[in-house]
Amino acid sequence: MKGTIKGNPAKNIDDYISGFPEEVQAILQELRQTIQKAAPDAEEAIKYGIPTFTLKGNLVHFAAYKKHIGFYPTPSGLEAYKEELSGYKGAKGSVQFPIDQVLPFALISKIVKFRVKQNLK
Repeated sequence: MKGTIKGNPAKNIDDYISGFPEEVQAILQELRQTIQKAAPDAEEAIKYGIPTFTLKGNLVHFAAYKKHIGFYPTPSGLEAYKEELSGYKGAKGSVQFPIDQVLPFALISKIVKFRVKQNLK
């Protein structure tokens, strides 16, 4: 099972990432670094079984799937950038970035910074 170590839920983000093929690990590491850079004071955790960054509450989550990377910046994070995200599938609090395309890291960074401002209010 993806995101688990020998069938056990991941204990931290390193564990989670190591459960995927190398090419997916590289994408997840770059996404993680993008979030860390945009929210240097955020802490890492595993919540709901997926990588989570917290800063005075949940900031953003991400997860890897067979055909996409899920990014979960809360509905407000998506609403603020709905135009830029309009080319991607999504739901109320999530967006799906196809795994076979380069992730929009600059946009992800902007969304994370927006979420930091929200959480610090």
